[in-house]
Amino acid sequence: NQKCPPKSQEADDKRQAAREVIDILQEISDLLNTNLDRTELSLCVSLIENGVNPDALATVIKDLRKETGAKRVGNAHAVE
Repeated sequence: NQKCPPKSQEADDKRQAAREVIDILQEISDLLNTNLDRTELSLCVSLIENGVNPDALATVIKDLRKETGAKRVGNAHAVE
């Protein structure tokens, strides 16, 4: 008879596994030059796990980057 690990050990194991997944995703993200940090990746994973369409999420991220990039360029010209 094998005993189940204590609840706290089980929770620690799950957290460690989640960290490892994010580590791997961060490496892939870096290779693909997504410019997403660990927090942003974690949020994306959470959204996808909760049913958000990955393609739609990618589109929203791209659109937000275009908007903020355009605003940054506009602000830079306003300062000059």
